[in-house]
Amino acid sequence: MRIPSRGLSRAEVTRALEGAREADWPWREGKLFAYTFAAGEEIEEVGKAAYMAYLTENGLDPTTFPSLRTFENEVVDMARRHLGGDERVVGNFTSGGTESILLAVKTARDHARATRPHVKTPKMLVPETAHAAFHKAAHYLGVEAVITRVSPETFRADVADIASKLDDDVVLVVASACSYAHGVVDPVREIAAVAAARGVLCHVDGCMGAFLLPYFRRLGADVPDFDFSVPGVTSMSMDLHKYGLCPKGASVVLYRDESLRRHQIFACSAWTGYTMVNTTVQSSKSGGPLAAAWAVLQFIGEDGYLRIAKDLLEARDQLVAGVRAIAGLRVMGSPDMSLVAFTSDDLGVFHLVDALKVRGWGVQAQLGSGPSRANIHMTINPGNTRWIGPFLEALAEAAAEVRALPAAAPPREMADELSRMIDADTTGEGLIRMLEALGVGSGTAPTRMADMNALMNELGPEVREKLLVAFVGRMFTPPAG
Repeated sequence: MRIPSRGLSRAEVTRALEGAREADWPWREGKLFAYTFAAGEEIEEVGKAAYMAYLTENGLDPTTFPSLRTFENEVVDMARRHLGGDERVVGNFTSGGTESILLAVKTARDHARATRPHVKTPKMLVPETAHAAFHKAAHYLGVEAVITRVSPETFRADVADIASKLDDDVVLVVASACSYAHGVVDPVREIAAVAAARGVLCHVDGCMGAFLLPYFRRLGADVPDFDFSVPGVTSMSMDLHKYGLCPKGASVVLYRDESLRRHQIFACSAWTGYTMVNTTVQSSKSGGPLAAAWAVLQFIGEDGYLRIAKDLLEARDQLVAGVRAIAGLRVMGSPDMSLVAFTSDDLGVFHLVDALKVRGWGVQAQLGSGPSRANIHMTINPGNTRWIGPFLEALAEAAAEVRALPAAAPPREMADELSRMIDADTTGEGLIRMLEALGVGSGTAPTRMADMNALMNELGPEVREKLLVAFVGRMFTPPAG
């Protein structure tokens, strides 16, 4: 596609934009349990209006746009108070959880460089259930991710295993509140105590749960301690574009005090242009997400979020009870959040995902990893709460249908041969041919994914990654011609 020789009219552009999303999932209907956080048209419009009002303001220079600096300081102030922090807690607004986590890991690495110069090979302890963004940060920043065990029953981090692996090269210990896959909160108080005893920083990843969990606690739910009220917690991340219901991308990263945060900030005057100083990874950035986050937080308020939390808590309990009542299904762990994962010992969960999709329900298939077997994941957002009953009816129907099907399980020999072929492919060309043979060579996933997911589930993590890199590379390659 070339830039058009003649510019289109606004009406033509609008029609093209609307037409482009014909195949997108109609998430506002409330039947998609992933990726989006719908809370109604009024909240969405407040966020959009603020976003567009500040779309063209540039967050690069806080002296040129002091309004953005005010918004950021007020959002951070709301966040630190929400998470049990005092006036010493500082932080910044970021584009999302991944950027918040990248910054927290950078800060820990650079803090160690400044205070523990003997550390030449920095490590961080990452529970098996911690978000993949920590692995991404390790890859980008040269910090080794040392994986620690979790309980195969509760999926909470194993404190004893963390303690046993906390050596002199560890610069950061990670805990989740909550972990994405199973919606459970790690034993943060115990993990932070182990880290503090060795003088090591402890980051709590609250990207998914930290905003909502305090409201669950106010409603009487038994929520483990996880925030700055816990001694030894030195930094936290919390997404606002999830259960804060703000437009993407909106997150915060917070530190116990400025002595830590200063390792996050980058400054450079060793070039011929303006002196560059950035609090986050981005330099130039639209003020839209920040203004939208500030506006939505103001609009919903504590009373509004508490009402939303009540609906979510009731929906979670209804979903958990309903899944447990269906023969052959079992909930994994005991979710602290409105995230639920369930699996089966005798039903093909990948077939179940396909059967639900045919019935108009969107859920996530999660491949097996470590102590967590293949399962179905559901993130309940406010738009889903009215649909829990109908969903459970559809789930029961789908389970009955799937019970009659053979499990989607490729022969072990096929998976082993595929692994050998992928390992032997050094150019990537063989991977492309393999994708074409599997029916996904165009970069478009088939409508029914059970067989593909079952095959992926049999492959080791490194082989999966190679195959996915090839698939996504093809997905984001413009067509020839």
